[in-house]
Amino acid sequence: MNKTTALITAGTLGLTFSATLMAADDYITLASTTSTENSGLFDAIIPAFSEETGVDVRVVAVGTGQAFEIGRRGDADSLLVHDTAGEEQFVADGYATERLNVMYNDFVIVGPSDDPAGIHDSETVIDAMQRIAESESPFASRGDDSGTNRAELRLWEDAGVTPQGEWYRELGSGMGPTLNTAAGMDAYTFTDRATWVAFDNPQDLTLLFEGDEALFNQYGSLLLSAERHPHLKHDLAAQWHEWLVSDKGQQAIADFEVDGQQLFFPNAE
Repeated sequence: MNKTTALITAGTLGLTFSATLMAADDYITLASTTSTENSGLFDAIIPAFSEETGVDVRVVAVGTGQAFEIGRRGDADSLLVHDTAGEEQFVADGYATERLNVMYNDFVIVGPSDDPAGIHDSETVIDAMQRIAESESPFASRGDDSGTNRAELRLWEDAGVTPQGEWYRELGSGMGPTLNTAAGMDAYTFTDRATWVAFDNPQDLTLLFEGDEALFNQYGSLLLSAERHPHLKHDLAAQWHEWLVSDKGQQAIADFEVDGQQLFFPNAE
């Protein structure tokens, strides 16, 4: 190999190595909810985003409260969660510069098919939860400061109930494990519809209450603050944030189904 050939070869190898490093860095870390992960949504929509942008999305699935903490520490590039009040506070506290509505679905109450608390004919979710508490029927709560857990606790408060005692079990678990526990102990539980539909171990659990406007479940994307955390991949995260509310992103969300049932409904604003 002559000197010129050697220089060309070295240069080519250097360019290849640099390109490999750049490609390896073309991803963001997304802190999101166990409900979006367990439902299979990300497996359906991330490939479409990656194909369009060349950017991969690596999901850390945790409860919404933990996702906020990850964002505060600067350990994720983007957040997709479901606690609108908490998200707005996150922006107000300077950890994010923008919050956008992305999609919604709803919460439901599931429980044993014999429905010992008789909630199936309740007129409101408040009535249903009061019946569960008054009958002291077993109730499995996520107890993990997730968006689902926060919504559940707000409803207990609205119902004038302080859930405690042997009938109320706080598990500190994600939605899937909580459903498994509820199925094993013939307990009621509060769940997002998407995880319920995708759940493959219902045993004697059945959907017993749905349809109240108070069960509306909004998801939002947060664009994290470059001033607060300059080390994050803000340019790549902005592509994800903007794609979610684009026509293509919204259509990908609408197209996602499990057993022929649409689980999330786009509502970008």
